[in-house]
Amino acid sequence: MQRYILLILGWLAMVLATLGAVLPLLPTTPFLLLAAWCFARSSPRFHHWLLYRSVFGRYLRHWQQHRAMPPGAKSRAIVFILLSFAFSLWMVKILWVRLMLLTILCCLLVFMARLPVVEEEQENR
Repeated sequence: MQRYILLILGWLAMVLATLGAVLPLLPTTPFLLLAAWCFARSSPRFHHWLLYRSVFGRYLRHWQQHRAMPPGAKSRAIVFILLSFAFSLWMVKILWVRLMLLTILCCLLVFMARLPVVEEEQENR
């Protein structure tokens, strides 16, 4: 029974992570890490798929091996965050919502700036 609960939770986390990749207020990373954790404990097949076949696999492998982002991923993530928040700020006309979005944007940018990046020579080891 525990295995099935973890599988369902893992797939739910994958759906939320995928949505979080395009929606500005829904985080991708926590759901992705939750999916990896659930699959590691319930299904070696799905865990392998997540690490080696999914769109997010490269980032998960880098995080597991180096506790850092792959080269180029940080700048792409920051650009995507800025674009999605710019669109949200353009669409929203309520002042307090705009202020909340700007606060969240600042927190995200500080978080992203602090994440380490794997250097090229370290990645090849």
